[in-house]
Amino acid sequence: MTIQRCGWCSDDPLYIQYHDQEWGQPLKDEARLFEMLCLEGQQAGLSWITVLKKREAYREHFFRHSMEFIAALSDDQLQQKLNDARLIRHIGKLTAIRDNARAWLNLKSQNIEVVNWLWSFAQQPILNNSIEHYYEAPAQTIESQQMSKALKKSGFKFVGPTICYAFMQAVGMVDDHENHCQFKMKSSHSNKS
Repeated sequence: MTIQRCGWCSDDPLYIQYHDQEWGQPLKDEARLFEMLCLEGQQAGLSWITVLKKREAYREHFFRHSMEFIAALSDDQLQQKLNDARLIRHIGKLTAIRDNARAWLNLKSQNIEVVNWLWSFAQQPILNNSIEHYYEAPAQTIESQQMSKALKKSGFKFVGPTICYAFMQAVGMVDDHENHCQFKMKSSHSNKS
């Protein structure tokens, strides 16, 4: 029996695993949410598969370390990371990871539960869009615009409304699996996009 997946999912085993086991599944783990927010920013101007193939290198350099470690990286240390071709060699994007760690920690220092704060931008119950073809999904929504504005105000970088919507899709704040995809949530709250 053929497994029905979203049209954007190629036959690359890495992409298939990501689609089947991660994309669109509600994620509440702080470290992984932070990683996904940063990685979506790394994608700007590129395909997601490019970032996905480099995710292990990003984990080695950044996400296997504490947020405090990332926030303390110096400009020189970030500059040295440009030597690793396994990363996207864009100093603005790499600096954004450090800036985002600092912004996240700053929110926490104000007794803000950042995971809950991020999830507060998602509709409840989770919006389950009716998507025939992936290219029909919105590039951004009112919710992603609100998230983007709040993140930018808090000091986050590479968090425009389109990046925020991709993040919301990835971490299950919205279900944009295509209608035929067997990984789509079965929900009575299906809405037209």
